[in-house]
Amino acid sequence: MLVPLSWLKEYVDIDVTPEELEKKLFDGGFEVEERYQVGKDISNVVVGLVESCEPIPETHLHVCQVNAGEHGTMQICCGADNVRTGGKFPVALPGASVYATAKDHKTIEGVMTIKKGKLRGYESCGMLCSGVELGLTEDLYPGAGYNGLLVLPEDAELGADVKELTGLDDWIFDISLTANRPDCQSILGIAREVSAMLEKPLKMPATDYTETDVEKEGFSVRVEAPELCPRYSAHYVYDVKIGESPAWMKRRLALVGMSAISNVVDITNYVLKEIGQPMHAFDCSYLEGNEICVRRAKENEKIVTLDEQEYTMNENNLVICDGVKPVALAGVMGGLNSEIRDTTEAVMFESAKFARDNVRKTARALGKATDASARYEKGVDEYSTVLGMKRALHLMEELGCGKVSRTHFDVNTGNSIDPTPMTVSVSKVNGVLGIEVPEAEILRIMKNLNFAPEINGDELTIQVPAYREDMLPEGENDVERYPDVAEEVIRMYGYDHVTDTFLSAAQVTMGGYNEEQKGELALKNTLCTMGIYECMHYSFFSPADLDLLKLPADAKERNAIEIINPINQDLSLMRTTLAASMLNAISRNEKQGTLEGRLFEVASIYIPESLPLTSYPDERKVLCVGTFGNNESFFTMKGIANTIAESMDIEFTYEPVQKSFLHPYQAVKVLCEGTEIGYFGKAAYDIQNELSMRTSSYIMELDLKELSRWYGKKRTFQPISKFQEEKRDLAFVMDKNISCGDVENCIREANKYVKEIRLFDVYEGGQIPEGKKSMAFTVTFAPKEEAFDFEKVQKFVEKICKKLQNEFNIELRG
Repeated sequence: MLVPLSWLKEYVDIDVTPEELEKKLFDGGFEVEERYQVGKDISNVVVGLVESCEPIPETHLHVCQVNAGEHGTMQICCGADNVRTGGKFPVALPGASVYATAKDHKTIEGVMTIKKGKLRGYESCGMLCSGVELGLTEDLYPGAGYNGLLVLPEDAELGADVKELTGLDDWIFDISLTANRPDCQSILGIAREVSAMLEKPLKMPATDYTETDVEKEGFSVRVEAPELCPRYSAHYVYDVKIGESPAWMKRRLALVGMSAISNVVDITNYVLKEIGQPMHAFDCSYLEGNEICVRRAKENEKIVTLDEQEYTMNENNLVICDGVKPVALAGVMGGLNSEIRDTTEAVMFESAKFARDNVRKTARALGKATDASARYEKGVDEYSTVLGMKRALHLMEELGCGKVSRTHFDVNTGNSIDPTPMTVSVSKVNGVLGIEVPEAEILRIMKNLNFAPEINGDELTIQVPAYREDMLPEGENDVERYPDVAEEVIRMYGYDHVTDTFLSAAQVTMGGYNEEQKGELALKNTLCTMGIYECMHYSFFSPADLDLLKLPADAKERNAIEIINPINQDLSLMRTTLAASMLNAISRNEKQGTLEGRLFEVASIYIPESLPLTSYPDERKVLCVGTFGNNESFFTMKGIANTIAESMDIEFTYEPVQKSFLHPYQAVKVLCEGTEIGYFGKAAYDIQNELSMRTSSYIMELDLKELSRWYGKKRTFQPISKFQEEKRDLAFVMDKNISCGDVENCIREANKYVKEIRLFDVYEGGQIPEGKKSMAFTVTFAPKEEAFDFEKVQKFVEKICKKLQNEFNIELRG
């Protein structure tokens, strides 16, 4: 939120520097994201008097003698059409900084430094400036919008700093507010805090006005949805004269980023920024039926808002209607059919409190974010609703742009705007803080914050102002318990008073990762050593992703939790598999020109027990690995799986599996000690074509919840044998349906000295019978107690062949 220092000073006598004020705001719990001067880029520009102005022949330029007071008289060449003898204008001295403009003299293109030079042979020792070159607009300073020199007042002191004269020396504080302090989402709200910090009295804005005897006969206001609008105020103002706002109002609005429109509209925007109350003014000549009704919209009811956009509403949207039609989208924007025009003669002012969640949902559902909706979403209290209306009526009378009638409506649910008494224990407040704050300090702080405190023994009684109530979700206030009071006390007393102490029930604990975190981190490190990069995706995916995987209707992955309020349709389901996200990531990389790579993601999938949800879903950590490129294959993915197993001192086995999104002959399920923990394989060709992949891609998913049982497995040290290992290459002929895993398991069972089995060839051809295949393995035997001779190894081989013959009818190929 932008807060000009000059506007703050309207309510508090601030006698500290901007730097000191920034620190006090920080100490009070308000983060100042930026503090800057309005004319931060402007320097060394003073008031100058043109004592002579002679045209340069055959040019549009004039050579001027300019008196800059204590800075002396200098010659300056100027091409502005309003330069004249006797005029006072801003003079940028040599070395000054001003804004550089484009040829249209309106568009700023950067900052430039003024130097001495020559124009058409004439020496020029500075520059006479326009308002644009100083960063001024018509709203910031009258006359600054003219495409020529900025004319300064005749009584301006020669040589005086132009920044002080034009308000460019003002400071802006960009303050970030926490969710529990929407009462400070206004200049007055920040002023209240500054008043307490500086212990200076707060000067409230004037809210007095005089009502006439004129009435709006027969007019009525009714609220049909009080749960969405607990308070609605309306006041009739007549004899309205539409015109420009005074310079001071236009300037203040400009400082907080708003443009002046007309006096009546500017008053509503001014009250929004000053009091924090969004307001609206309806042109009474366009209100039909002599009434205002606050109700839920009808299904498919339409409204055209002030920005000429049409929206289709439903019963979840709150609208302001006259006797016939909607005239405003409650809390968001007024309707085009009741806007203030140059011909407006009477208005009905609106000041209301709308339910914050309803405004937020409406604004998001319709894609309609405004200053008013942003304010309502954070919370508006009923105190501000009443104060804002009074302030608007005062300004209408002060600016002479309308007369206040006595027709006034305040439809509410009975909520009081008086302070609410509350009693807390002083010892409990100190207990939260861990220090003893003197009672005198507590009384001083709470008094400065307008809580009217009293202490009787251990009881602290305060009066919670209405603007600190009804700020949080339903049933909660910003200040309603002793921890809230403790927060108020310490932020004003100073956090530097807090000393390091243990809570009474505290104990020292050892930090570090738990076993699951250690195992997951070790797994990630293993993957990184293989050149696999970690990626992260949203926890949501799209129904289209499930279709991409060609999953059947009864697939468990389709049993996904639907998001009630998704960001968009592509993120409307909680993920039940990571495969779709990984395939899409590979596709995006290839479309960007990256044609090879290895990626992994460790994330949760969400498996519901039933739908709709009646309990929390099973949240399971899953590892997904994706590889793509001409150098990747089914066996490189198997190598990644084996490396994972080896790093955990376990062993994976593999069996064929059929998955709708994987190649039918290049897909396996992964097992560990008989438990299925995942799968891997080549992406099916139709999926690769659908995603426009240019190279083959491979996917692996492992269930880390199952794999975690082997995290932290203790390794047993085995000394390296002093005897030489023996290797034999064995080729076997077998049925096509026998898997490599079955063969390897059988070989290991046949001989305890088998250390490693490596498949190096698979062959089907003329020398192999129909329905058969040949698989060749290198089997490594590791001796332990004694060296192996040829005869002993040969016996091992014979035993292996016999077991394979007996169990699978496998023959050793000759």
